[in-house]
Amino acid sequence: MKQKETLLNIQPKVRTEEFLYDEIGENHFMTSLETPMREDAFVLSDQEKKVAIAEHFEQIMNLLGLDLSDDSLKGTPQRVAKMYVEEIFSGLNPENKPSIALFENKYAYNEMLVEKNITFFSNCEHHFVPIIGKAHIAYISSGKVIGLSKLNRVVQYFSKRPQVQERLTNQIAKELQGILGTEDVAVIIDAEHLCVSSRGVQDVNSATVTSFYGGVFQENSNRKEFLEYIKM
Repeated sequence: MKQKETLLNIQPKVRTEEFLYDEIGENHFMTSLETPMREDAFVLSDQEKKVAIAEHFEQIMNLLGLDLSDDSLKGTPQRVAKMYVEEIFSGLNPENKPSIALFENKYAYNEMLVEKNITFFSNCEHHFVPIIGKAHIAYISSGKVIGLSKLNRVVQYFSKRPQVQERLTNQIAKELQGILGTEDVAVIIDAEHLCVSSRGVQDVNSATVTSFYGGVFQENSNRKEFLEYIKM
C-alpha cells in the first residue's frame, strides 16, 4: 500500500509551451521543409511593411530604454525596416526569385561540375541572429547547364529569409533538381551560427555542416569525388 501511495505521488514532468519553445530554439529544430508562411503574407506592399515594421521596432527600442531623440538612433527603426524587407529577408518574396536560363550542354561535358565556397549570409529563425557560411554545389548535366552565377543567386535567394540550415540545404538542392531536370545534385553547407557563438552556449569555434546527396551522388565514389574537390 505504501508503495502504491508513492507511485501515485510521483508527478510527471510537465512540458509547458514555454519549455517547448526554448527546446526548439536552443536545439535548432526544423519543423517543416518549407518556410512557414501565412496565406496573407503578401497582402501588404513592401512599403506598407516597412512602415509597420519601423513602428514596431521603435516600440522595441523604447522598451529597451533607448533615447530615440539621439541623432545616432532616431533613424534606426526605418533603417532596420528597410534592411528586413529589401535585404536580409527579401528571399521571402517570390517576386525576388532569380530568373534562371538554361543552356544546351554543347560541349558534351558529362562529368561532375562543382561550384564551391559560395558565401552566404542568412538568419536563424529561432533568434533572428546571423548564420554565416559557405555552400558547395555539384551536379551532373542531363543535357542542360546553368550559368555559374545563377548557382550563387539560388543560394542567396533561399538564404535571405529566416532559416534553419537543414531546410536551406534541402531548398537549394530541390530547386536545382527542378531547374536542371536531374536528380544528380549535391549540396553541402558549412556555417557558423551566431545564435551559438554570440549567445547561449557562446561557442565561437563550432560550425555546422549539412548535406544533400541526390541521384548518383548517393554512390560512395561520386560522393567521395565531390568531397575531394571541396576538401571537406
